[in-house]
Amino acid sequence: MPDALGWRANWGVIVPSTNTSVQPEFDEMRPRGVTNHTVRIWIPDDPVGSNADFNSLMDNIRKEWDNSILRVITCKPDYLVMGMSSETFWGGLQQSIILRERIKELSGLGVSMGSDACQAALRCYGDIKRIGVLTPYWPVADENVKLFLEECGFEVVVINGFCCDSPTAIAKVTEKQMLDGLLELNEHNVEALVQVGTNLAMARLAAEAEKWLKKPVIAINTATYWYAMRANGMRDQIDGFGSLMTDFTELPKSYLDMMGSQGVSLPC
Repeated sequence: MPDALGWRANWGVIVPSTNTSVQPEFDEMRPRGVTNHTVRIWIPDDPVGSNADFNSLMDNIRKEWDNSILRVITCKPDYLVMGMSSETFWGGLQQSIILRERIKELSGLGVSMGSDACQAALRCYGDIKRIGVLTPYWPVADENVKLFLEECGFEVVVINGFCCDSPTAIAKVTEKQMLDGLLELNEHNVEALVQVGTNLAMARLAAEAEKWLKKPVIAINTATYWYAMRANGMRDQIDGFGSLMTDFTELPKSYLDMMGSQGVSLPC
């Protein structure tokens, strides 16, 4: 039930405790009458110098995942928005669906996840196949992102992972580094660029990049918040975050048809 400030909706936003990008970017995209209520998945800011270290990071997230959901639902949100993405891609499409259904069962709420949001966003732009992906991850996570997207029918031509050396280091990646990463991906004759990893502060840069690259550049925080809006019937157009937020006021039918064919309820 909406309250005095969130008279349209109250959303529970779940992010790792080390993440400093999701909260400000989501708040910049927030439509009038919607309030975001952020809960933190506690994880240590341990060094990450290998695939094994990244797997340990994922284990730390999984230990606290359920607790964070249980905490945020005490404020009685209408919907959940996942402000962390790696786990939503992990294991491919079917595992992502299992995760989504588990979140819905635990919370009793619909949820916007980065995995769903990225594939839905890509389908807005027609018959896109060849994509390039920018991440802050190590190869073990990049492989899971590639697996998910290819199981959704896209060809991941190239992935550029920054191999950030700690969770907080992701937010320190500079605009120039992200821009150079996009330009490198664009050299591979791709039809769209996708950025994952919610602590990369790329929402506004992606919007600018699509203007001069003349192709879709999808930042995961933008896609995830856009998905939450559209799944809840909000057709608001938010300037400054690219064509996804201004041109596409509904989830694409091709995405809804695909998810319906998986035999599970949609995350709306």
